[in-house]
Amino acid sequence: MATDRTQASLELLYHISRELAGSLDLRAVLQRILALSLANVGAERGSIIVLDERGRPVDAAIVIGTRITEHSTLQLKETVERGLAGWVVKNNQPALVPDTSLDNRWLRRPDDDRSRSGAKSAICVPLLAREHLAGVLTVVHPVPGFFKEEHLVLIQAIADLAGMAVLNARLYDDSQRQARVMTALAECAISVNASLRLDEVLQRILEQAARALQTPEVLLALVDEARQELAYNAATGDYAPRVIGYRQPIGHSIGARVTHEGRGLIVNHVHPTGADQLPGLMIESMVVAPVQAHGKVTGILEIVNPPKESLNEEALFVLTGIGNLAGVAIDNARLFERLEETNRRYRDLFEDSTDPILISDFTGKVIEANRQAGQISGYASRELERLVITQLVDLDANKISPDLNSLPEHGPVAFESLLHRPGGRDALPVEVHVHRVRLAQGECLQWILRDMAARKELALLQDQLIAMVYHDLRSPLANVISSLDLVNNMLPSERDPAVNATLSIADRSTKRMQRLVDSLLDIHRLEAGQSPLKTEQCSPWILARDAQEMVQPAAESKEQQISLALDDRLPAVRVDEDMIRRVLINLLENATKYAPIGGHIQVGGASDGRWVKLWVEDDGPGIPESEHGHIFDKYTRLTEHLSVKGLGLGLAFCKLAVQAHGGRIWIENRAPSGSRFVFTLPLAGIRPGLKL
Repeated sequence: MATDRTQASLELLYHISRELAGSLDLRAVLQRILALSLANVGAERGSIIVLDERGRPVDAAIVIGTRITEHSTLQLKETVERGLAGWVVKNNQPALVPDTSLDNRWLRRPDDDRSRSGAKSAICVPLLAREHLAGVLTVVHPVPGFFKEEHLVLIQAIADLAGMAVLNARLYDDSQRQARVMTALAECAISVNASLRLDEVLQRILEQAARALQTPEVLLALVDEARQELAYNAATGDYAPRVIGYRQPIGHSIGARVTHEGRGLIVNHVHPTGADQLPGLMIESMVVAPVQAHGKVTGILEIVNPPKESLNEEALFVLTGIGNLAGVAIDNARLFERLEETNRRYRDLFEDSTDPILISDFTGKVIEANRQAGQISGYASRELERLVITQLVDLDANKISPDLNSLPEHGPVAFESLLHRPGGRDALPVEVHVHRVRLAQGECLQWILRDMAARKELALLQDQLIAMVYHDLRSPLANVISSLDLVNNMLPSERDPAVNATLSIADRSTKRMQRLVDSLLDIHRLEAGQSPLKTEQCSPWILARDAQEMVQPAAESKEQQISLALDDRLPAVRVDEDMIRRVLINLLENATKYAPIGGHIQVGGASDGRWVKLWVEDDGPGIPESEHGHIFDKYTRLTEHLSVKGLGLGLAFCKLAVQAHGGRIWIENRAPSGSRFVFTLPLAGIRPGLKL
């Protein structure tokens, strides 16, 4: 009798092994295992939970009678964590439960109530494949105590045969699912990246997500960092018009959590009055994935109320993959929009500019020209686009190389040139500014040509005016000075002090006018490259003393004190004595203008063995750093002191005069207030014109 049962069992196991070996469809394999198990031990219901390499439930089959029952990921997780199957997984050994109402390992559900199915008998065994747990098989009979040890042995034998079949089917199913996911993501990548228009990109993302996950309700929200909100920019489904444009504060919502943590979530039950509810849309469950670009979360993708089969890790994996693709695509679309906006603004500025503008490539070929370029050059736009830049302007070899690729990356290069015009017309003097620009067609060169004809004419008029002032004033001024000397000699030595004061004022004023006229002439000559220097050896101390004596009356009128802080043994310098004396006088007069009443002015000097450094310092308000760069330019005056009169030529003369001797001149601010004007002169043994 025992031999017959053994023979029957062997035949049964052989039959089962043959049936399981013929399929790789996971659902079909699971259902077949359950059907054979239930039939051979007389069970009423049963289940198989499939586990992955980390022991997590990934799929299951549940059969009650002849009916296959649906399940959720949450149910499987709960059973493995708290039920009899969980105990088998943890201990990796089979379990026989004669009465489920008396065993704490059994997870009681509403169906186990006495008024319904009540107490049962159960067997639960592990499915092993290559010594690894592939799943858990459970069979149940409605009568307590029905299952015996022989049933457990048979179910375990079936499980041993089924373990490898389940593993193979799961691996095959995983590979098929992975292939489907990769195909879906590849299709999504192709579709999403087929456009650079942001609205099209957003719509394609949603369409691909809805198609891949078989759900109509997909939402996309982008992070508004400035307002700390999630802005719902796109949605599919019937509720889309109500959702698009809605803004949700980044607080304690699920979307905020995904944004902060950078990982997706599956939510089976959404609180009906929570922060995740949207206008006109009641959310019961959702799958949320981050939208990421370059390691930063820029938004979220949500599947709202998906089918139960989509509330799983696979759906989250697919949605996360789409989110990663979406992040890059959205970032590219935003960059493209900004580039287009920049190009539009540049185009408006390009066409409306009052300056002629040419765009060329790095060979110099003109690609584009604005209207003003056509008007000033005399060429039509199409004619300009057939020329190279060197046919239009002469390049300054000191500023720009013929190899235009060597142009600096940052900042324009500026030089003066001539714009050659067609038809034998005179070339036009222009100031050329060229720099690199990045436009839709790539990196190019922008050439701005500023008409200098009016400026050149004005400079010529200024030069003529200076020459006229010099020549027309010099002779009568010399007559006034000689007449004053004559009057002074004709008057008796003992005369009214008021007469002496009047003559002294007239003498100082005429000499000041003479210095101004001489300075105007010197500026004109020095700027023209002429050298009016008449150098001789002289003492810096004597030059400083002479300048002090000339300016002393003006200082006394403001109760100011001028002191000399240089040694009379300071080495001699070889300079144009009259010119450097005027430099010191100009600096001292400048100091008296800005120093306060009762202030102190000092003339100092020192030598380093090669150069003599002289300075004039005051305790006035000082000169802002921003003014230092152009204070020595012609016609420049401090804007903070408009009440101080003058043409702004004194410091320009000082700079040209010092540079003509090979020296330098600069400004130093003193603490807590005041300025120091410093300049250098060569020693008597050093040839003037030698640069520092």
